[in-house]
Amino acid sequence: MRGDGAAVRPIGDLPHALDDGDRLARDLSGRKPAVFLDYDGTLTPIVDRPEDAVISGSMREAVRGLAARCPVCVVSGRDRPVVQKLMGVDDLIVAGSHGFDIWSPAGGEIRREEGGDFATLLGGVEARLREALGAIDGALVEPKKSSVAAHYRLVPEDERPKVGRVVEEVLAEHPGELKVTPGKMVYEVQPNIDWDKGKAVLYLLRALGLDGDDAAPIYLGDDITDEHAFEALSGGGIGVFVGRADDPETAGRTTSADYALHTFEEVERFLDTLAR
Repeated sequence: MRGDGAAVRPIGDLPHALDDGDRLARDLSGRKPAVFLDYDGTLTPIVDRPEDAVISGSMREAVRGLAARCPVCVVSGRDRPVVQKLMGVDDLIVAGSHGFDIWSPAGGEIRREEGGDFATLLGGVEARLREALGAIDGALVEPKKSSVAAHYRLVPEDERPKVGRVVEEVLAEHPGELKVTPGKMVYEVQPNIDWDKGKAVLYLLRALGLDGDDAAPIYLGDDITDEHAFEALSGGGIGVFVGRADDPETAGRTTSADYALHTFEEVERFLDTLAR
């Protein structure tokens, strides 16, 4: 179910997933949803410190209610055990580290070869970033199983270019070994492997037997990294961008998503509607 030439358009041109419910119902007609959810910025607000992104009780119940009726998977850049702890829901499939680390309640951990042998490399990247960014007020380094994130949301605006230059220097020190994925006020330094959220979603659809014509994969996300999933599902699935076109962090962006939701409250209503 890989997209073949995803339509790209400004975020502001997307139909609204709730207001255009009849159109969405036609897209789902006769097919069973399989829902994939980003965490930060989709189920919780983006916050200054990653550890403060706690899902609300009502959102957790909305996810739990939907998971009782159809397959639901959380696909996050965070480490998988961290997502599981934050979600507090036991019957979800969780793909952490941008899909490098996948766990299913039916079969436990689904091991992936990609990204499994880079602990030494990433440990060196973490040490280098901590050393280089330590003097920049507000810069945060977050080590993960398959990446290292350099957050700069708390960095004064005139100092933020320094964070980008440090990341570029780290990549230059490891030619061909690393890649960087920019997100919302974060640089995600990863092994240079052909694997992303889109490939993770397609892998899960095959592994779960949900890649047939009777399944309707739906992906909700807000970040640049979620575009891989929107593109992968184009033409067969449904992508829902979460956010507003007039948000400074998304201004000027285009997307391969099919619909938009503007707020977390709308995401919650959308999940409740799907469950019903």
